[in-house]
Amino acid sequence: MSSTHYAQHGNVAVIRLDNPPVNGLGHAVRTGIVDGLRQAEADAAVKAVVLIGSERAFSGGADIREFNTPKALAEPNLGTVIHYVESSSKPVIAAIGGACMGGGLELALGCHYRVAQPGAQIALPEVKLGLLPGAGGTQRLPRLIGVEAALNMIVSGATVPSEQFKGTPLFDVFVEGDLLQGALAFAKVVVDEGRPLKRVRDLTVTHPKPEAFFLYARTAVGAASKGYPAPLKCVDAVEAAVTKPFEEGLQVEREAFVHLIQTSESRALRHAFFAERAASKVAGVGEDTPVRAIQSVGIIGAGTMGSGIAINFLNAGIPVVLLEMKQEALDRGLGSIRKIYEGQVAKGKLKADKAEQRFALLKPTLSYDDFRQVDLVIEAVFEEMSVKEAVFRKLDEVCKPGAILASNTSTLDLNRIAGFTRRPQDVVGAHFFSPANVMKLLEVIRGEKTGSDVLATVMQLAKSIKKTAVVSGVCDGFIGNRMIAMYQREALLMLEEGASPQQVDSAIEAFGFAMGPLKMADLAGGDIGWAIRKRQYAERPDMRRVLIADRLCEMGRFGQKTGAGFYRYEPGRRDALHDAVVDGVIDACRKELGVTPRTLSNEEIVQRCVFALVNEGARILEEGIAQRASDIDLVYLSGYGFPINRGGPMLYADSVGLMNVVRAMEGFAANPRGHRAFWQPASLLARLAAEGKTFN
Repeated sequence: MSSTHYAQHGNVAVIRLDNPPVNGLGHAVRTGIVDGLRQAEADAAVKAVVLIGSERAFSGGADIREFNTPKALAEPNLGTVIHYVESSSKPVIAAIGGACMGGGLELALGCHYRVAQPGAQIALPEVKLGLLPGAGGTQRLPRLIGVEAALNMIVSGATVPSEQFKGTPLFDVFVEGDLLQGALAFAKVVVDEGRPLKRVRDLTVTHPKPEAFFLYARTAVGAASKGYPAPLKCVDAVEAAVTKPFEEGLQVEREAFVHLIQTSESRALRHAFFAERAASKVAGVGEDTPVRAIQSVGIIGAGTMGSGIAINFLNAGIPVVLLEMKQEALDRGLGSIRKIYEGQVAKGKLKADKAEQRFALLKPTLSYDDFRQVDLVIEAVFEEMSVKEAVFRKLDEVCKPGAILASNTSTLDLNRIAGFTRRPQDVVGAHFFSPANVMKLLEVIRGEKTGSDVLATVMQLAKSIKKTAVVSGVCDGFIGNRMIAMYQREALLMLEEGASPQQVDSAIEAFGFAMGPLKMADLAGGDIGWAIRKRQYAERPDMRRVLIADRLCEMGRFGQKTGAGFYRYEPGRRDALHDAVVDGVIDACRKELGVTPRTLSNEEIVQRCVFALVNEGARILEEGIAQRASDIDLVYLSGYGFPINRGGPMLYADSVGLMNVVRAMEGFAANPRGHRAFWQPASLLARLAAEGKTFN
């Protein structure tokens, strides 16, 4: 099937891009455009050319299916295509509807004229991949919409509606009706009036105070970019558009692109981009798998988690039935949801009428009977198997056949939970992260008997509520919490050996984590981890205790919720403050364990925490709990604050070199306070290191 179609409408040739879903500019499309232009040039009856896409997209840019393949760079490359367009002896008109982004916008900028539908989405999002536009976007866009507007678009990567460019030379005409007919009508005017071939490259671009503006831009962008190189390179390229001839500006842009594509930051950002797309492909769940209609959702538990989960569905326009056992708890949950919406209205993020419309979709209840017609139920109750059992037995009794029963469990055995029902094929895990209305990650837990249609439905629903969904198999803690337990274990053991909470957290934050492990424990609530540890101690009597954390919990120090954990917290504030009481607990535990404290380097702290993640991640891959290493990276980028510029723990290990990771682990195993078994490399890690291979 051809990726472009050539047709003639009177004296106008139409080249239609046809490469679903977003008309990515793959090699076949690029070739088709050039062939079409040549055909039009050779036909004396053709007086103008229209380039058009689909209703969904003019073009979303590069075809990601060709990334890292020879086709991505094969001629005609995008620069060659734009040269053909720009040098055409006949006017070429871009007809823009839907998405016009990245290389798609650069292609349109190379055309002599542009017509657009209101609502078309315009963007140069390359900076989000650690890059900049590489086919003239930094040089042409400022010539059409002005230096400041263009720089803002390029540095932010933001998507802007086409109407925002009314009155600028970016668009010659806006078409309210049929886009092709509007483009053909405009082409007729261009031909009949003998309008000139307007090349954007020939336009001049100026700024009244270029030196002052770019000095300010570099300062502002540098402060906001936090060490990422691409935004400042964007400033350099746009400055070249103002200060240099067009061809020299193109060269500056090209050199910057070549430099950026080799940086670790761009590699990490591109890895995250592809990881998100790969995560949606689930083994055994084809694209043709039927999905169940989800028109209403029930949620059990109106606490922080349940309320946050409810907001996701309300925002998507899906009615929610919210169940609690006591009116007081239900009222608190409703108050929390309303407060969140009122806060968004106060900040101008949401209109008051929209907030009311969303809140009106919420039905509070104290009775399971109100779940009889819902299509999906998510429980967000206490993390204890006996509690889950009571809930799922009741759901099995009251919910209609075909309703999906989901558990928000973060660690418990989903297969056991499914076994409490007579419909295990309808049971799935839906592990949201707190605050559930903010955090992007959703771990979707696939039980032994979870139906493929149930899995497909939940993955599709995740997109509707704007979540990044990753499928996990069943194990204690699934992907994220199973790994984070190892990470936090090492942080706690290093307190025993001589580090302070402040040193551990500052070392991890300097590495790039949003929050250190001990601050994170205080935020999540120490009682949660303590409950899990006590269960694990009972199940595995040989498991090593983390004495300091246990002692703090025995004192009722559960973190921010109690005003004291590894740090102390003043009322109404989240600042983690040093607490001499914690120093005393640490000293007492060291004496009890017979430990003489030593000095730990920040490098050791980072390596022990991060390589603990990596080793457990390798075990998770070995066991088939995660489908691919990039799924693990996505979990940590989306849900645990792993620095995105490092691409996730598994990609970071690849960049360090797996042989170096194994060597460091051997050193940790030799530590007198270390556990040799803990630092035994997972067989997958050991094998890949020995073979000189990587996870990704």
